Amino acid sequence: MSAESYNRRLFLKLAASGLSGFTLSSLVNKASAATSGIWTPQLDHRPKAKSVIFLYMSGGFSHVDSFDPKPMLNKMHGKPMPVPLERTQFDNNGNIMASPWEANRYGQSGIEMTNMFPHIAEMADDLSVVRSMTAKFSEHAQGNFFMHTGFPFLGYPSAGAWVDYGCGTRNPNLPGYVILQSKNAGTPHGGVSLFGNGFLPANHQGSVFNISNDQAVPHISPSLLKQEQRRSLDFIHSLDRKFADRTAAHDAVQDSIKNAETAYLMQEAVPELTDIKNESQATKEMYGVNDSDPKFAEYARQCLMARRLVERGVRFVELSCCSYKVGGGNVANPWDQHGDLEKGHRVMARQVDQPVAALLKDLKQRGLLDETLVVFTGEFGRTPFSQGSKGRDHNPMGFSLWMAGGGIAGGRVLGATDELGYRATEKVASVYDLWATVLHQLGINHERLTYRWSGRDIRLTDVHGHVWNELQA
Repeated sequence: MSAESYNRRLFLKLAASGLSGFTLSSLVNKASAATSGIWTPQLDHRPKAKSVIFLYMSGGFSHVDSFDPKPMLNKMHGKPMPVPLERTQFDNNGNIMASPWEANRYGQSGIEMTNMFPHIAEMADDLSVVRSMTAKFSEHAQGNFFMHTGFPFLGYPSAGAWVDYGCGTRNPNLPGYVILQSKNAGTPHGGVSLFGNGFLPANHQGSVFNISNDQAVPHISPSLLKQEQRRSLDFIHSLDRKFADRTAAHDAVQDSIKNAETAYLMQEAVPELTDIKNESQATKEMYGVNDSDPKFAEYARQCLMARRLVERGVRFVELSCCSYKVGGGNVANPWDQHGDLEKGHRVMARQVDQPVAALLKDLKQRGLLDETLVVFTGEFGRTPFSQGSKGRDHNPMGFSLWMAGGGIAGGRVLGATDELGYRATEKVASVYDLWATVLHQLGINHERLTYRWSGRDIRLTDVHGHVWNELQA
């Protein structure tokens, strides 16, 4: 809106803008009914995956008690570490602590892991375990930012935003990047900036769906009739486009228009997405959505919703663990057991084990695992020695994650830590390698996915990163 006088030239300019705006509105309306609004990205090679499900174990689960068992811990239990120790987060270091879980080999591949995750262990032949992960930070917020963005502080785009930016949307009625939360599951340390778009266009930022609420997204139910709302939105868009033509913030205004249009289309898509009444009873029982433990049931529903989201073409879905402590608390980093690790990890493992295994089985049964890349990780691992008497401190120098589906071979192990699980020693891997591999599976060369910002071409993997070719199916 402007108080400037209108001459003939300005009148023609605005009239032309109005005509183009009318045409764009018509195209958007058609896109909501068909697929003409879907952008096909220019990929670098044939993609093996179409979507990513990010199972984030905030707080850092213990690798030596799960996917990287070490017999030496049992042999040397109670003895001092035989190597010099780096400073830990709390520097209250005890002696070597044996794992309370039993190790075994699982599947035809014979991958060794403990029985902390018995249901996930049954899926061993679908997993590729990376045992030589490293991170640069041992504090939660920095570790969370580093794992999500490749940088240890806010202001940079999350991996989900990069994936949505690089791959384009497959469903214009839903955001390309969704974070699932629930009543007892919130945001890790670092806050919602972990899911931000940074300097990328605003329409690539993560959208939080709280599936404990009836509507999942606040104010999703329209207050106007659809026709009235459509006319109002078109009118606002036309004003925004005219403003964008006369301002230096043209791109920002256009991004706002895209977000408003997505929000409009979500009004029908989200209620249908979150209504699981048509899911079979067998499926609900497999996930555990009606379990008597509310936190187990919440995470189970998140896993089921993740399948429904990728089924509908959402590019990147991140799940959030529920709090460990009874009655709430520890929501930001529920896997962070500095005290009674056995008790805390048993509670957390029970919460995620069956639902995650069910997600893998369900995707596989529906033919979706081949095109969906599943990633299971925390921000770092835990020390092989105790903190105090029964806990474990943070360990970024060697830890484990696993991947499944999306062109990743099952039943494989990459890298290793030393005999105590303290440091990565073979095929040392990094966060940059993880995201380079994820982008590769999606058909993108991580070195070519860049965005010009502050005079530099920035990328998710900074100036690092190597694809894990050993894990390719």
